[in-house]
Amino acid sequence: MIRASILGRVAWRNPFASRRMVMLKGVPANISPDLMKAMMEMGHGDEIVIADGNFPAASCAQRLIRADGDSCTSLLKSMMRFMPLDKYDKNAMVMELVPDDAKRLGEPPIWADFKQIISEHESDATLTPVERFAFYERAKKAFAVVATSETAIYANLILKKGVVTEPQ
Repeated sequence: MIRASILGRVAWRNPFASRRMVMLKGVPANISPDLMKAMMEMGHGDEIVIADGNFPAASCAQRLIRADGDSCTSLLKSMMRFMPLDKYDKNAMVMELVPDDAKRLGEPPIWADFKQIISEHESDATLTPVERFAFYERAKKAFAVVATSETAIYANLILKKGVVTEPQ
């Protein structure tokens, strides 16, 4: 809870309550003002991480955006409405499974969800696995890290922003 003074009175308010309040038409409730600002400030080639609940978001982030209570897929659906992906380079990257997990688990089911969501907005996007420690290094250089409460394993995703073009 955050203590706020309103007209000389002290009130308690939930710091996450306002993140569900949307004051613009067409903006999904899970796009917080901080996330929208970050997406708008990003230039082409900048990267943003959508991190699951196990990812070391706070220790990796230059800019940490909290999306507590949200899933990676829900957030990705909302973000893809606004954010173009890079057409000339790897534009959607996931953390590659460590060898033992790859043998035991196979491809994480959430990757199919990521591919489906991304393909609805970007027909030429591909999901590229990146070695675990290279992924962490990339995340440290990313414009922002969005920390979710996602419980699926290997549900971390890096998106590389592309260019907004005029409709043809």
